[in-house]
Amino acid sequence: MASSKFININLKIWRQKNAKEKGKIETYRLDKVSTDSSFLEMLDQLNEQLVSERKEPVAFDHDCREGICGMCSLFINGRAHGPDTGITTCQLHMRMFKDNDTIFVEPWRSKAFPVVKDLVVDRSAFDRIQQAGGFVSVNTSGNTIDANATPVPKHDADRAFEAAACIGCGACVATCKNGSAMLFVGAKVSQYALLPQGKVEATQRVLNMVRQMDEEGFGNCTNTGACEVECPKGISLENIARMNREYLVASIK
Repeated sequence: MASSKFININLKIWRQKNAKEKGKIETYRLDKVSTDSSFLEMLDQLNEQLVSERKEPVAFDHDCREGICGMCSLFINGRAHGPDTGITTCQLHMRMFKDNDTIFVEPWRSKAFPVVKDLVVDRSAFDRIQQAGGFVSVNTSGNTIDANATPVPKHDADRAFEAAACIGCGACVATCKNGSAMLFVGAKVSQYALLPQGKVEATQRVLNMVRQMDEEGFGNCTNTGACEVECPKGISLENIARMNREYLVASIK
């Protein structure tokens, strides 16, 4: 097994005290970074160095560090989640960088995702969209039907599962030139629209979720396709098309 390699890097990180104050890029030098470490472990190492120097550590979001929760969303060298595909920031490893590389680290850039501090943004807009219709109402009176008792064609089940893989990280919004959230909303609409359990509330669901998306200030989709490319879960543009069809049908009912 090959031994770990260590590199020295230059970091240019966005620092912003709070949502009201202006931010700026600060430069840091970090030596002896293991190429086996993840990007977030590298930021942990930087913060240890800053604390030892009695400086304010860099604030950044993280939780599971397993590519599941979508919290660790950073814009790295001009790309959502960094210079790799099909991964979240926590799954990015320092082996993707070279010795003496300069790495730019910024928060998501979107009107609907205001900066809280440094690299942390407020993505509660996604929560409000989900609350507007991203659910299935279930009668829990004791007469509930087991989900497995409802036959679902495999093709539909597979498409629904693929749409449900969305972790709500916001990479689609951050990478879109319009700041559109239609891939996220399309995925959430699709995972229910494809299943019989979601048909009952389908009309109000798509109308309410699209309305909330617009109210949050997200832009519109112009079919550039950057969102699908940068999505760590590979959510397909087909979900946007499905959402548009669902919305058209719901609008004329």
